[in-house]
Amino acid sequence: MIRSVDAHVHLWNRATDPQPWIDPVTMAAIDRDFAHGDLERMLDSTGVEVAVVVQSINSAAETRRLLTQPGPRVAGVVGWADLTGDVAAQLDELDAAARRRLVGIRHLVHVDPDPDWLGRPDVGAALDRLAAAGLGFDLVVRSWQLPLAATVAAAHPGVRFVVDHLGGLAEADDDDGWEAGLRELAARPNTYAKISGLAGLVSRGEGARLRRAVGVALEAFGPDRLMYGSDWPLAELGAGPVAWRGAVDELIGELSPAERQAVVSGTASAFYRLGT
Repeated sequence: MIRSVDAHVHLWNRATDPQPWIDPVTMAAIDRDFAHGDLERMLDSTGVEVAVVVQSINSAAETRRLLTQPGPRVAGVVGWADLTGDVAAQLDELDAAARRRLVGIRHLVHVDPDPDWLGRPDVGAALDRLAAAGLGFDLVVRSWQLPLAATVAAAHPGVRFVVDHLGGLAEADDDDGWEAGLRELAARPNTYAKISGLAGLVSRGEGARLRRAVGVALEAFGPDRLMYGSDWPLAELGAGPVAWRGAVDELIGELSPAERQAVVSGTASAFYRLGT
């Protein structure tokens, strides 16, 4: 059994996979490349056994590199595929080893030029094909996109969805609207959520907002549909991965041992089918 899983980390080499969104002034802490050695040191510092590496750009080439350059602490890769194209053909292009490492697919929905991308009929058909292939789908959306995500999840009950970063709370300007959207999504039993992407709330001293957010998530999803993620290296822009892990441990401290284990390992292992 995997003791602990960081369900959301990134690796990038900007020579092959540029990250133009990184501002060298305001994001100096992550204005560099991050490789497997960096990941291992981060995991050691947070006391986590393995991680799921998540795509950072909508690029088949990046996904191939992540899949063909495995590290010893990488339990799986959430890659990218063109869901408006022939998904089955794209998966068939992967060799057996790469296919085993691929545990999910993500598209940067929150920055897609088409605000209705997630609701497109061809995307819906592709989501069903992902489910048939045993792959889940990571939802990276802003809070205002949560109602659409809930509609899509209801329309595709065979697809397993996990919403990253608690549905974009950190960027939300209406916490009540965010809460309503997250609860609407959580009402679909095929949806899960990552307690991730919120290290900035710790560094900004927004403890009450963070406690409310995790409390809402625990009530709406329950521990068996929640998973811990550091969102490293982006966590370096906030409190850092060590402080973030400590904050999560404190926030789930009143749960039972079995419930805490679900959040830090069991849910991610089951959702991504790690170690199978």
